[in-house]
Amino acid sequence: MTLSRKPNYFLFLTPALAIFVFVVVFPFFRGAFISLTSWDGIARGMKFVGFDNYKTIFTTDTILTPLSNSLVFTSITLVCDNILGLVLALLLAEATRRNALFRVVFFLPFIISLVVSSYMWTYLYSSVLYPVFGLKNPLGNQATSNFGVAMISVWRNTGYCMLIYLAGLKSIPDSLYESAVVEGAGALARFRKITLPLLVPSLSINLTLILAWGLKEFDTVMVATGGGPGRSSMSMAFYVYKTTFVWNKAGYGQAIAVVMMLLIVAVSSAVAKALRSREVEL
Repeated sequence: MTLSRKPNYFLFLTPALAIFVFVVVFPFFRGAFISLTSWDGIARGMKFVGFDNYKTIFTTDTILTPLSNSLVFTSITLVCDNILGLVLALLLAEATRRNALFRVVFFLPFIISLVVSSYMWTYLYSSVLYPVFGLKNPLGNQATSNFGVAMISVWRNTGYCMLIYLAGLKSIPDSLYESAVVEGAGALARFRKITLPLLVPSLSINLTLILAWGLKEFDTVMVATGGGPGRSSMSMAFYVYKTTFVWNKAGYGQAIAVVMMLLIVAVSSAVAKALRSREVEL
């Protein structure tokens, strides 16, 4: 490619770049500026307070409950989504009509909106779980509300993880398994020595995405529990929303949002880097 033609190629990126700047870059810097003020989200004027909002975040314990809830929620979804997704992928790896049907069934929840999924499971928890099975609604108990919300997310995202693992399984040459069988390797040995190492790229995708989705979970919490009972299921993202728009502390809310974004970027990048170093190239 000659240097004279490079500007023409960059022109094709201009629309996407403009949207990215308008939707992501500008709001981030605007929010970073607001985080340095005591703005209530309504008044026209903004009083500059420097890093006072950030000092408040790290010197008070009000943020510990939402942070803890987000970490627990993320841990549950991270483990359950990947284990269940991998199990389903292994069970449905063979290309048959029945398996194709089950793949669609298990992936279908992912295309349902978060709001609809949350309303549906709120109804199932309250109107089916107890009347039919005699079990208490987990969303109504402080000890189990966060777990109940996490299960909604697991139900929705497991099919996505399954699809990624299926793609990874399809990329593994059959000759590797045939050679292992000739060498006398059993099913468990083949899974441990061939399947798992070659699925690390798929695992990297699923872990990174589920980790980021879990740390910024908002929709399910807002619809299913509203952060309650009390603050037992309040996530970091929902805490930012409440602080900014309900409690009218936009400056402080933006400071929390900035810290949350940096946390997500740092953790996701570290996990992705660690997993990339273990990827096996065919």
